[in-house]
Amino acid sequence: MRRRYIAVKIDSDQAPKKEDVYGAIWNSLLRLFGEYGASQTDLRLIEYDSENRQAVLRCFHDALPLVKAAIPCVTRIGGRTASIHIQLVSGTIKSLKRKLAEHAEN
Repeated sequence: MRRRYIAVKIDSDQAPKKEDVYGAIWNSLLRLFGEYGASQTDLRLIEYDSENRQAVLRCFHDALPLVKAAIPCVTRIGGRTASIHIQLVSGTIKSLKRKLAEHAEN
């Protein structure tokens, strides 16, 4: 299966826990697309940097539009007001990190 890697930035007053970030995105998928739709994404939280409030998610290539629709719908993480913004999408982690590094330099 082809996969896509999504870099996201989390805006909140306090850095949320890794489990809360994943749970918020998963619950957003469930609300929008139901259990069957959410299960088709194979969503995984690959990396989480609580200091910079950045995360890398992985999903199936075919489910990318579902995940991209669910991420901006997150309004609360761990009981606190928060939002998640998509930074970049890539086909490999290596190219995603390279693009993020180039983006940070500019």
